[in-house]
Amino acid sequence: MTLRCLSRYAAPSGSVSQLWLQLSSTSRRYFTKTSILRAKELEKSVIQELEERGFVAALTSPKLHQHVQSPTTIYAGVDPSASSLHVGNLLPLLGLLHFQAKGHQSIALIGGATGSIGDPSGRSTERKSLSQAELQTNVEGITSQIHRFFETGSAYLKKRGIVRAGAESSPTTFKGKGKEEQQDVEVGFGVKVMNNLDWTKDVSLLGFLRDVGKLARVSVMLSRDSVKNRLTSDSGISYTEFTYQLLQAFDFSHLYKQHGCKIQMGGSDQWGNIVAGIDLIKRSHPLSTSSAGSSSSTVNVGQEGQEGVEAGTGAEDVEAFGITIPLLTTSTGEKFGKSAGNAVWLDEKRTSAAEFYQFFLRTTDEDVGRYLRIFTFLPLDEIEQVMTEHDSLKSDRNAQKLLAREVTELVHGLQGLAKAITSAQVLYSTDTASLRAEAVLKAFEGDNKFHRVPLAEVEGVPVGKLAVTFGLCSSRSEANRLIQSSGLSLNESKVADIKTTVSRDDLVDGHVAILRVGSKRQAILYLD
Repeated sequence: MTLRCLSRYAAPSGSVSQLWLQLSSTSRRYFTKTSILRAKELEKSVIQELEERGFVAALTSPKLHQHVQSPTTIYAGVDPSASSLHVGNLLPLLGLLHFQAKGHQSIALIGGATGSIGDPSGRSTERKSLSQAELQTNVEGITSQIHRFFETGSAYLKKRGIVRAGAESSPTTFKGKGKEEQQDVEVGFGVKVMNNLDWTKDVSLLGFLRDVGKLARVSVMLSRDSVKNRLTSDSGISYTEFTYQLLQAFDFSHLYKQHGCKIQMGGSDQWGNIVAGIDLIKRSHPLSTSSAGSSSSTVNVGQEGQEGVEAGTGAEDVEAFGITIPLLTTSTGEKFGKSAGNAVWLDEKRTSAAEFYQFFLRTTDEDVGRYLRIFTFLPLDEIEQVMTEHDSLKSDRNAQKLLAREVTELVHGLQGLAKAITSAQVLYSTDTASLRAEAVLKAFEGDNKFHRVPLAEVEGVPVGKLAVTFGLCSSRSEANRLIQSSGLSLNESKVADIKTTVSRDDLVDGHVAILRVGSKRQAILYLD
């Protein structure tokens, strides 16, 4: 009997835990403690799960709790303001993965159209305009990352026994499911990735003003925080940014009608944009717009007969919802996602898997419990137990190590995690004897600390000279001073004599020599 079976056979009025008590001892031994915790998680709705994890800042309606009791569709958007996502962008992607795991349909939307304008939310100045070439580069980079995230996320969940709800049964029918876009791409766990340029590029200005602009009220648009804050600033707000909320509202309306998408998820600063979308959906409803003389148009927001809107009901019956995610900060009030003032990127070329791992490993004791709930899919009971053990022995930093492992695997996969752990062992541990040369090669190849050279060029050469050759010291005299003050190490040992050379016997696993100056400067030599 599998975990999914255990959940399926639980009586509607009972619980998985009650069924567990009825199982024979023979049956029980097939279930681990984690399996039971997973089963308990399955009993919750996705909104309950997210709220308990501290993932929800606000809901546009309490009716959303009831709405998610059956399969629905949700989307979250990302504007391509850079060629890579950063760790702050993980939150909406994780939210989509939670929904998908619970049997709903998630859509990750790339802002190929909205990215050319820029969202004023949360900004005091206007974004720099991107050229078409820059925008295209960013779209391609972010699209690739989102595909990779859901592929690695799918593997991460399956490894932990989390199977998409309903995946073993017949295909799910989602509420108000509409026709597919030709450009739809399904990635890990069945998440769909779309680009809003696909349905925006052929919309004319006159068509947009007639069918979207006509339904918007300027007084409401002016009341949005993103607009009010900019109106009182020195830079003001351009008409382009002022209309951004209508473009995002148009996305929600399009996805509602064409894909039955009833929920939008975004950061707390997206509340106004999300509400604008809900308002547009309700105003463009066939009955609510008939008195205004709405007709079929280029934009096609209010066309009667579209799937996703039930004809014959009033606008108040239209189901469209929003969820906002809290702005994540550290316990000191700093914005989450910065390392020494620099963004922590998901692109391994900009932030290596090792640096990514170290970022989460450096999480403070005050933040680690909250981050485990938000950034991992570990059962909450298991996290509570981890934190209890952590509080009794904080110096071991086991909670931080667990967080770093989980999030690195989720984002960079098992290979990325292996590289990160090897890198940490090389750079920060004095235990090098257990290292394997092949793992070091995979972890550091391409890193500026890594040097692959023939053994003949190194064997018999004084360590001080090697420190100069590979950039750890500027001169032999500096290297000699370091040796005399015990500041230069070879593998696990301090170099005590300026005449010390590297021999075959010094190599870890027959190939690796690690030179260190202090704790932050290293040269990793792979000797053929």
